[in-house]
Amino acid sequence: MGDILLYGWVRFLGHTSVRVKVINPLNSKEMDVDLLVDAGSTYTWVRCRKLKSLGLKPTGRRRFRTINGKIVEREVGEAKIEYEDEKATCMIVFGKEEDVEVLGVIALENLGLEVDPITKN
Repeated sequence: MGDILLYGWVRFLGHTSVRVKVINPLNSKEMDVDLLVDAGSTYTWVRCRKLKSLGLKPTGRRRFRTINGKIVEREVGEAKIEYEDEKATCMIVFGKEEDVEVLGVIALENLGLEVDPITKN
């Protein structure tokens, strides 16, 4: 794919979001999910109920520092993420209902994508 800018993304209120497929690599169940692109987030966060509906199971727990400095603990696991024709297996955080769902920088890099720092696309 080379140097691709995220041309298929939707911008709203100064933020960029994208629709990706989240796939359980063990049973191929999949779901379209709209995620906020967050190059400041290391990992991708999707609500727990969505991940569990795909049959995904947590493989561990990690602690995270939120943008406001709060420490939270969440379950983590692996899922396949697809955007356009690219797929990549990534660690994913099982978010709570109050957590923002985001596509993090590791998923972006694993998919061979980057955010243009000027246009934020």
